[in-house]
Amino acid sequence: MQTLTSTPGADGFAMPAEWAAHAQTWMLWPERPDNWRLGAKPAQAVFLRVAEAIADFEPVTIGVSAGQFANASMRCRHPNIRLVEISSDDAWVRDTGPTFVRNAAGELRGVDWQFNAWGGFNGGLYWPWQRDDQVAEKILRLERCARYRTEGFVLEGGAIHVDGEGTLITTEECLLNANRNPHLERGAIEQQLADYLGVQKVIWLPEGLYNDETDGHVDNFCCFIRPGEVLLAWTDDPQDPNYPRCQAALTVLEATTDAQGRQLTVHRIPIPGPLHATQDECAGVDAQPGSQPRDPSIRLAGSYVNFLIVNGGIVAPCFDDPQDAVAEAILRELFPERQVVMLPGREILLGGGNIHCITQQQPA
Repeated sequence: MQTLTSTPGADGFAMPAEWAAHAQTWMLWPERPDNWRLGAKPAQAVFLRVAEAIADFEPVTIGVSAGQFANASMRCRHPNIRLVEISSDDAWVRDTGPTFVRNAAGELRGVDWQFNAWGGFNGGLYWPWQRDDQVAEKILRLERCARYRTEGFVLEGGAIHVDGEGTLITTEECLLNANRNPHLERGAIEQQLADYLGVQKVIWLPEGLYNDETDGHVDNFCCFIRPGEVLLAWTDDPQDPNYPRCQAALTVLEATTDAQGRQLTVHRIPIPGPLHATQDECAGVDAQPGSQPRDPSIRLAGSYVNFLIVNGGIVAPCFDDPQDAVAEAILRELFPERQVVMLPGREILLGGGNIHCITQQQPA
């Protein structure tokens, strides 16, 4: 594997949209007991269900630690799922895996962002994180993909969404946070995004979803569904702490155009809940210094936007919530050409994310 000293933009590479054809989807096997309750057994069952649902549409590769390899092997029976041994600190491959970029000839390379567990020692979610910071390189080595490493620039894959036609959407709450790249101003961060993802325009939403422990990742709040169209998490309840966040995002989206000069069409999808962990669910998580506390009083950042677009399908979370049916109907209407599969997302949410956070697409 070659580590390049140029940038994808300079080399004619750009990040494709999620709806472009995939070669496969990557996942990591959860086991961290200070994040996943009951030794991660409930999470493993749900991750496997997600992997199997995706594997009905396209190949899946799951990175598993040496200690969990036998367990995962016994459980993974789907013929379209491959297991490889990859050690990591946790299972958020959207944020720790590579962001794949492609050129006009279809050649694939990968961006290996520096990772600091969503904030390092200034609000980050755990320490150590150096094995997580190696995940992207390991995946790129397995795939024999040339690598771009952004040493000195921290980013997570969940903090960005692209339309594949030059536009990127993100949040100020995350990318301008002092715990990521305090040495860089907005303009310098935009330049990094242009250099490494081949985008020409960055749309900045002020904030992400309330209480999102990633500091407001955009993939839990707003995403492109096709060129010129976005889907925004939404509440009409002025008492909901998400209300001003949704209003502020809508104001930005309605006042901006994309890189191609199109006015954006904004679709809305309800926010479930409010959702909270139970006392029992919190009690099942190991206490560990420096790890995110789990408490029933903390509202969970549940969102139907946290879905993955796969070849011919949509794999989206549901929460045993009255809004589930509404969200499913909206997704079916917005993606008539794809099969919508709704899967229980509560167990993943208890760990701090959802289906998009635990997956990373590799373009065809």
